[in-house]
Amino acid sequence: MRGGGAGRGESSRGATKKRARRAPSGSGSSSGARSAASDIVRRLRREGIRRAKIGSFDIDGVLRGKYVSLEKLESALAKGFGFCDVIFGWDVGDVLYDGAQVTGWHTGYPDAHAWIDPTTERRIPWEPGVAAFLADFLDSSGQRHPACPRSLLRHVLARLESLGLGAKVALEFEFFVFRETRESLVSKNFTNLEPLDPGMFGYSWLRTGQDAELMADLQDTLAAAGIAVEGLHTETGPGVYEAALAVTDPLRAADDAALFKTTVKQIAHRHGLTATFMAKWNANLPGCSGHIHQSLWRGSKSAFHDPRAEHGMSALMRQFIGGQLALMRELTAMVSPTVNSYKRYVPGLWAPLVPCWGVENRTCALRIIGPDEPDALRVEHRQGAADVNPYLGIAATLGAGLWGIEHELEPAAAVRGEPGVGGPTLPRTLNEATELFAGSRAARELFGAEFVEHFTMTRRWEWECYRRAVTDWELRRYFETI
Repeated sequence: MRGGGAGRGESSRGATKKRARRAPSGSGSSSGARSAASDIVRRLRREGIRRAKIGSFDIDGVLRGKYVSLEKLESALAKGFGFCDVIFGWDVGDVLYDGAQVTGWHTGYPDAHAWIDPTTERRIPWEPGVAAFLADFLDSSGQRHPACPRSLLRHVLARLESLGLGAKVALEFEFFVFRETRESLVSKNFTNLEPLDPGMFGYSWLRTGQDAELMADLQDTLAAAGIAVEGLHTETGPGVYEAALAVTDPLRAADDAALFKTTVKQIAHRHGLTATFMAKWNANLPGCSGHIHQSLWRGSKSAFHDPRAEHGMSALMRQFIGGQLALMRELTAMVSPTVNSYKRYVPGLWAPLVPCWGVENRTCALRIIGPDEPDALRVEHRQGAADVNPYLGIAATLGAGLWGIEHELEPAAAVRGEPGVGGPTLPRTLNEATELFAGSRAARELFGAEFVEHFTMTRRWEWECYRRAVTDWELRRYFETI
């Protein structure tokens, strides 16, 4: 499969204003765009494709889209298409926000203009004869839409490119699998769920062998969907697995990671199972991480490596780490976007509690991997969980690193062993993280005020929904005794 190129899109500084409805990556002349679109559709017909699915991921990382005919696809490839902007005006449960400025009752929920990225073409293995494409959204003036996560990542990558740098990124996810269907989840009210496997079986050959049919389907179908998985194994917990995705450019890595979650859920469904990427579904079991591996490059040469420096880490790599540490607290909401994300931040569960870094140290928020190895040297950002929106998580962590480079920030000393909880801690609730984000000058400079205000509104909404909820814990604790 072809991947979207890193660094494409509008410049983050000094960009000239584009015409409305112009493709964000530049599509050449209109006649050239029509010709390219016709070529793509003719090829799809020859390959037996009968229809397409087009869509994009919303602020919560939910894939929103629709089927279109090949005739409509050709038109959309050539000149874009309209898609109701309500997808940026409601929450993960399709409930309309109060106070959204990018759309709402005050605008009438009009169509936003979207451009298909032809490099995102994939096949849908469980739907024969269907091709899939992802899109970027523009606002009414032709600029990036402030609520479109994919467009935000393009914006950050343009800033990276302006410094003569490119990036390589890979994500890894943990997820639990249950012997439940979409119907049984509802009938059980999401309680007393049966895991795929009993017991604690980390790195188990036994369990993967017992689940061999599912394991084969996961690996084969993900490959057919254009999602390269480097490793798949059980983690410690009943029915929990971890998958490491292959390294690639940041935009492709985000596409792969976001589609990975959707694809795993589809595969589980056809086995009569359900997969969840919640950060922590059970208070008594480990949570599900969503780590982001990153490195910076100048052409084919690692910008992180300096053979003369300690651990082979260049001054630029140290500044990148310094920026990520400096902004980790105020950008936490972008990598930990749900109320549930923070249930994972408790001592003894491998989730970082303070901004810190260490060489090959899994107890730190930033783990440096591959010291003294030019091609392997990278930062593993370990703060996020599996509920991360990959576009926002990559944008936040790369953006923070760029901030450190631009401001020549030097990190504190590396941590050896367990870092403890001294000094400033990472936010422990979505409310705390959201207010830190809302007040972040760096976030506004990196991502734009419109995005910061919209994302802040969505996280405040999420917190308020949680604050009003009456939980089963409260019922058990207070119903009889108070």
